[in-house]
Amino acid sequence: MKLELETYVVIVSFITSFFAVFLSNGIIIGVPAIAQDFAMNNVIQNWVPTILFLTVAVFTVPAGQISGKFGVKKSLLAGVLVFLIGSIGACLSFSTESFLVFRIIQGVGMAFLNVSAMAMVVHAVKPQNRGKALGFTVTGVYLATSLSPVICGFLVHNFGWRSIFYSVIPFLVLCIVLLSFKITGEWKTYEKDKIDKVGSIIYAMGILAFIYGFTTLTTTTGLILTILGLVLLVGFGAFELRQKSPVFNVNLFKNKKFTSSNIAALCSYIAIMVVTTILNYHFQYVRGWDAQMAGLILIITPIIMAIMAPNAGKLSDRIHPQKLAALGMGIASVALIILTFLNGDTPLYLVVIAMILQGIGMGLFSSPNMNAIMSSVPPKDAPTASASQATMRTIGQTMSLGLLTLIFAWIMGSLKLAPQYANMIVQSSQIICGICTVACLIAIFASLIGIKSKDEFNTKRPN
Repeated sequence: MKLELETYVVIVSFITSFFAVFLSNGIIIGVPAIAQDFAMNNVIQNWVPTILFLTVAVFTVPAGQISGKFGVKKSLLAGVLVFLIGSIGACLSFSTESFLVFRIIQGVGMAFLNVSAMAMVVHAVKPQNRGKALGFTVTGVYLATSLSPVICGFLVHNFGWRSIFYSVIPFLVLCIVLLSFKITGEWKTYEKDKIDKVGSIIYAMGILAFIYGFTTLTTTTGLILTILGLVLLVGFGAFELRQKSPVFNVNLFKNKKFTSSNIAALCSYIAIMVVTTILNYHFQYVRGWDAQMAGLILIITPIIMAIMAPNAGKLSDRIHPQKLAALGMGIASVALIILTFLNGDTPLYLVVIAMILQGIGMGLFSSPNMNAIMSSVPPKDAPTASASQATMRTIGQTMSLGLLTLIFAWIMGSLKLAPQYANMIVQSSQIICGICTVACLIAIFASLIGIKSKDEFNTKRPN
């Protein structure tokens, strides 16, 4: 019975992680069609993917406390239902405003999915199998990353952009059925705590200002918002230390394994998120390939990640996870060093080698590092730990894309991306890859600090 429960939990975790990434990444393929359908201008069009990430970032930390108080299964079920409502609403949208509202609803649901699914795995799966289970969850993320452009491109071309949202509905319904009838029991850790409304508001304002400001850092308003966001987040940390029932237990960062693993996660997302875009620019603008050819070769890295992740997760149940994480980041650093010297004369085989190394490195890093985060806290703090790693992912991804915008704006100004500006594209890409290499080295250093820490991993199964 326990094995059956664990299996259903892993299935639900895999499905929710897959389709959360599927809709957040795949929608980029459908943006031109959506913009044309609703007559969106360039500014509004860019908000189609951005508004989802902002919403997820705002609601992730509060979702951790809410899921701990009312139960991770109940919160996951609510998250799936909200995500489903947002998806159905997006299908039926009749205007720009209605579509963006339903994207916000999807973001709220996704925040609860990201937090509750991971926390439920920690609660329901035995510690000796935890890394393997988390590895399958990460596999869902990487498979969605690799397959979403291909699947969504096919759907948009043949059935229109609304088919992207229709395609996820049956799988969300399946999750609801499994959660309602196959996953028994409930796990509550903050049942007696009051919801920290003030802390949630401070956090929401801080993360919203910081992320939005960083994406527009080249403007005066962006710089002011970024600084304001940082001030509010520091104030949020100080405020939480004085609360009996904080929305986020800042004291968890006293654990060096927890802190070092979160820093490593943040740096890894900063370093890796932008690489796909860099390579896409290289293939299309520098080498002159078409989008289809570029898309096919870009699948290499996420496919390798998807293969590596569950095996690395399983391995992290037997070997210190931060040792594996440091090794993975070391391999990823080699890939980025190669890409730092990428130009029009770089042999294609060398680019492919870098992509393979990146896939191996990130596949070896992600599951063990996630296992380190989730296993470094007491069982009752699993929802908070899950919220923490989800927040690091969102911030890291946003900062990575913001870095892309900043460097290209610095080198190219307002010029459009085009083959005639290949030299400037190469120069911008090299600078970004150099910065990303530094981020990888910081992640390695953080993991090594965690290895040397005397703090122990939690080996108890939550009640």
